[in-house]
Amino acid sequence: MISILGTTKDRRGKGDKRWRKWRPNISMCQHHDLRIDRLELLFDNHSKSLADQVTADIARVSPETNVAHHRANFGDPWDFESVYSNLLDFARAYPCRPDEEQYLVHITTGTHVVQICLYLLTEAGYFPGRLLQTSPAHKNSDLTGQYQIIDLDLSKYDQIASRFQREHQEGTTYLKGGIETNNRAFNQMIEQLEQVSIRSDAPILITGPTGAGKSQLAQRVFELRKQRGKLEGSLVVVNCATLRGENAMSALFGHRKGAYTGATTHRPGLLKEADKGLLFLDEIGELGLDEQAMLLRAIEHKRFMPFGSDKEVSSHFQLIAGTNRDLIQLSREGKFRADLLARIDLWTYHLPSLRERIEDLEPNIDFELEAFSRQSGHLIRFNKAARENYLSFARSAEASWSANFRDLNASILRMGTLSDGGRITTPVVEDEIERLRRKWRAPRDESVLPRARIEALLGPGSTEQMDFYEQIKLTGLIQVCEASSSMAEAGRKLFQVSRAAKKSNNDSHRVRQLLEKYGLKFEQLSKT
Repeated sequence: MISILGTTKDRRGKGDKRWRKWRPNISMCQHHDLRIDRLELLFDNHSKSLADQVTADIARVSPETNVAHHRANFGDPWDFESVYSNLLDFARAYPCRPDEEQYLVHITTGTHVVQICLYLLTEAGYFPGRLLQTSPAHKNSDLTGQYQIIDLDLSKYDQIASRFQREHQEGTTYLKGGIETNNRAFNQMIEQLEQVSIRSDAPILITGPTGAGKSQLAQRVFELRKQRGKLEGSLVVVNCATLRGENAMSALFGHRKGAYTGATTHRPGLLKEADKGLLFLDEIGELGLDEQAMLLRAIEHKRFMPFGSDKEVSSHFQLIAGTNRDLIQLSREGKFRADLLARIDLWTYHLPSLRERIEDLEPNIDFELEAFSRQSGHLIRFNKAARENYLSFARSAEASWSANFRDLNASILRMGTLSDGGRITTPVVEDEIERLRRKWRAPRDESVLPRARIEALLGPGSTEQMDFYEQIKLTGLIQVCEASSSMAEAGRKLFQVSRAAKKSNNDSHRVRQLLEKYGLKFEQLSKT
């Protein structure tokens, strides 16, 4: 047993009167079902006589218990840093033999600060044992009192462990908007983001193409943190692409009256508005270098200088940044500060495009239908044949979903609006498919033949030793790559049949090999 001498509770009167009171360190040695072979008793320089008295009393009630004295001079027993430091030194120096002995850490005596530090050191494994909590009995005549042993291994407490698991699942479901997604990589990303959202207030960077859901995810992170009591303030959303020149500096950091022509009133700024809340900077790659420098200081020091002011103001906000651009490349080009990127790149999560997680298409269709039904006030559903027709097209290579979930939302909204009697029928779906085909179809230029298109990339005369059939194939490859945001997406479009027969797919590698055959690189062709 490792225990602190109770300078008040272990004293309890002089002479024989002390035996009429419950005393924690003496009473815990009187339980017949709790044999204590050795008691490591910690006390300060002023309590030696009391420690000797407690040791003698323990020898009377439990002769088999050996009491070892240890000096623990905390200075101020209510000072957390001092107490923890002293107890940590003791724990590190103590010769623990967990294979030979079992340890209990008594957390009934000492100040509340001492008890908390003992708990933390036991939880962290510096004391490799369990906690012991003692208390007086309900009947004053029973001076032995009661005790409870607490094992900090929560896996042994099924009810507590299942409660934590349920809360974790509820958090991840909330971040996914209640959608039962199937994409493994996306689900793993959301599971980690749920943990980070609850446990950390460090900056989070969300990357991904336009329409992938960055703003919605930031909103859900804010709401989850608000529910768990991690934030007091508001969510402030800023689209950095709309900020230019003096307006950018003023909007973000505020300005003083008279700072520039037209500044007739004081403006606190969006960073100040986000105090104790969450600031979502969407398209952060569009910020100017001056604004980036001030933002870095605001993140690191929680202070910044409003435009035209000579006094700093403070704002404690959490930052989530969103971008569809390659910030690493922008940093190499000198368009994005490397130090700011390093600061916001602690937790980075990439939201894949709809095409990259096509297995989540169907649950997202159901989600959009339910949202439209709530908005319209009546239930909207597909006919069976209409649903199969729509899904078949939506999963095909024709469907690029170039605007991602925005395209899907608009598509469901159109079909829901045109449905009669709450049913989306085959004619409605066929009209919508044709609309989407026109939207995603690359503009055709009949004057550009395969030969001209290829020679524009590979140089004059490059098609002279190439069959027209090969020219057509290469032109198709070029067109697919131009319409794709990644080689993986291009591969899914090109090999939609053969890839299904393979155990593992490396679509990017196949596309790269085809392009290298002609001396081309994907970066030359991709428009994104």
